[in-house]
Amino acid sequence: MRSREGGASGRRRRGLGLAGGAEPRPRPRPRPRSRPPRGPTGMARHVFLTGPPGVGKTTLIQKASEVLKSSGVPVDGFYTEEVRQGGRRVGFDVVTLSGLRGVLSRIGSEPPPGKRECRVGQYVVDLTSFEHLALPVLRNAGSSSGPERRVCIIDEIGKMELFSQPFIQAVRQTLATPGTVVLGTIPIPKGKPLALVEEIRNRNDVQVFSVTKENRNHLLPDIVTCVQSGRK
Repeated sequence: MRSREGGASGRRRRGLGLAGGAEPRPRPRPRPRSRPPRGPTGMARHVFLTGPPGVGKTTLIQKASEVLKSSGVPVDGFYTEEVRQGGRRVGFDVVTLSGLRGVLSRIGSEPPPGKRECRVGQYVVDLTSFEHLALPVLRNAGSSSGPERRVCIIDEIGKMELFSQPFIQAVRQTLATPGTVVLGTIPIPKGKPLALVEEIRNRNDVQVFSVTKENRNHLLPDIVTCVQSGRK
């Protein structure tokens, strides 16, 4: 005579374990919901580069803007550039894509009369000069209209630039403008978080590329492709 363990009632049933008291199979855990796909095949519209100082973010921005312009894409904006004297860095300038240039910061300089001092390390930021060049570019991009999206370069959104409240407002307005794709740079997280930088990093419509010395010579096609995708 068959024992109960050896009969039909003693066989392993799917999901029920053994009749002899064995533990049932654990139920598979539900897969966590992933974020919507982003980048060239997803919903990202704006593109930002991040990485340590001197890694080549501005160089990539400049190369990408040239490729886009040569493809007939309307591009405007500004980038920051080191200023050196005798091989020593003495500050930064803001340079628009139309060729205008102005002071962003200088070592040990004094703020304009009646203006508060805005300092990052040894650099004193000239807010008046920065806003004079950067704000008209962003406001022009923020009022963009028409069927074809234009690209606005913002290099960079960092500590120096964020002393300006009008700049912060203009960046938010530009990001919210349907007719504009932003190609910009943000610093890597360090010390106290910068509110606008973290806001940008966490937006669902932003693709962030981390630039390193190892990948900087290979990122350009991906950046251009992502920007072109954001314009569609």
